[in-house]
Amino acid sequence: MTSADTNPMILVVEDEPKIARLLVDYLQSLGGYRSHVIDRGDEVLAWQEAHRADLILLDLMLPGMDGIEVCKALRADSDVPIIMVTARVEEIDRLLGLELGADDYICKPFSPREVVARVRAVLRRHRMPAAAMPEGLEIDVDRFEARLNGVRLQLTPVEFALLRTLSDQPGRVFSRDQLMDAMYSDYRVVSDRAVDTHVKNLRRKLAEAAPGGEVIESVYGVGYRMHLPEA
Repeated sequence: MTSADTNPMILVVEDEPKIARLLVDYLQSLGGYRSHVIDRGDEVLAWQEAHRADLILLDLMLPGMDGIEVCKALRADSDVPIIMVTARVEEIDRLLGLELGADDYICKPFSPREVVARVRAVLRRHRMPAAAMPEGLEIDVDRFEARLNGVRLQLTPVEFALLRTLSDQPGRVFSRDQLMDAMYSDYRVVSDRAVDTHVKNLRRKLAEAAPGGEVIESVYGVGYRMHLPEA
């Protein structure tokens, strides 16, 4: 087996050839991922049974079988990570609901860089051992909720993304640039001061749930890392 064969395989289910080609190119160039393209929903189950993708990018509108039905069928016997891709804004609430079991969604038109970032994040979450989650912290991505020591945290979307990034790898030091990329999927340009402000606000909310402990630590000249006190 070559080293390339060990890279994650992404199944791209997309019936627009130009979009499919763009996704394949960016998945390879930015993530080093292998990929395979299917342009019909009714071919996904058989291919996945035979080849086992590590993650599926699943368009909502497909010939043969739509993405919602494909997702439901996959979830009947598989926990493969699924990112839904849709141009139908009215479906977003449904995609985020528990009824489908999708791990994330992306709206068209999208930035290919954002897609790769989302793929990387979802794969990281699925491969993280359950024991690696810092004690006392619970993050429910589907419900967009976080709790510390049983206390629900009232977080903004940016604060939620920041918390997820830090808690995925407790003890790891993240630079401000890395946190910026995690918080803003559209890769907007923001200042270091904006990152510090979001960290300050998140610290305050965590401190209210777990008084007396420094949950997010500053590493002088580098960035931030997470350390949660025991519940």
